[in-house]
Amino acid sequence: MLILRLKVICAMSGVAYRGESDLSNYGLMMSEKRNNHEQYWRKNLLYLGILLGVWFTVSFGCGVLFVDYLDTIRIAGFKVGFWFAQQGAIYVFVVIIFVYVYLMNRLDKTYNVDEDDH
Repeated sequence: MLILRLKVICAMSGVAYRGESDLSNYGLMMSEKRNNHEQYWRKNLLYLGILLGVWFTVSFGCGVLFVDYLDTIRIAGFKVGFWFAQQGAIYVFVVIIFVYVYLMNRLDKTYNVDEDDH
């Protein structure tokens, strides 16, 4: 079954099948792809964790936990804690979206899975 699959992959990619030696090359190629895939998702989860941490800190931290401390600071007559609870968190969420898009585009290009190639 594996040899048949390897022959099909070789035929589709335009590479000549050279016998049993291709089996070891195929195994190495698949393990390298799996390793790249794992690294890609590990990095993606790291980005998600950091950005969700920022999201939690801004929304829950600045809007609920630290609101009394932030209310001692005033900008243009408004208490900063109130501003974060009403508007600031929304601005930060939008910035987080743009940061995530930038980071994922860069990660996609690093691991050669960007949409521009397809």
